[in-house]
Amino acid sequence: MYERILVATDGSPLSDKAVANALSLAKLCGASLVALKVVPRYPRSYLEGGVTVDNAEIKRIEAQWAEQAQAMLDKVKAEGKAVGVTVKTSIAKSDLVAEAIMSAATKQKADLIVMASHGRKGLKRLLLGSETQHVLTHSQIPVLVLR
Repeated sequence: MYERILVATDGSPLSDKAVANALSLAKLCGASLVALKVVPRYPRSYLEGGVTVDNAEIKRIEAQWAEQAQAMLDKVKAEGKAVGVTVKTSIAKSDLVAEAIMSAATKQKADLIVMASHGRKGLKRLLLGSETQHVLTHSQIPVLVLR
């Protein structure tokens, strides 16, 4: 059925649920799993009067974010090993989360993308946006959304 499943995680409890379900599905199908964490780039302000941050400080902060992401992905890899699923980890550095997820899925030749949805509605959805909704409506690869 599926040979390679990509699961996007942000470390939230809801995302952990998606990881657990993706691992179960991968085990059931005999598939491998790609665990993906999208790490944003440090915001830079080019507006007059904006606070500027030293490039070395920006690199330090981005490196810290990447280390935290890798620790999160290593946990997924350990969970996969415990249940007998091969897990490959991937970190994408991008401010465009949905685009990064779809790009990684294509690059990794995933048959399925697994994501969590917070289920925001109304004004909250409009203001906060929905990366899951964007992936769901724009991906050429099937998407399994868990809530």
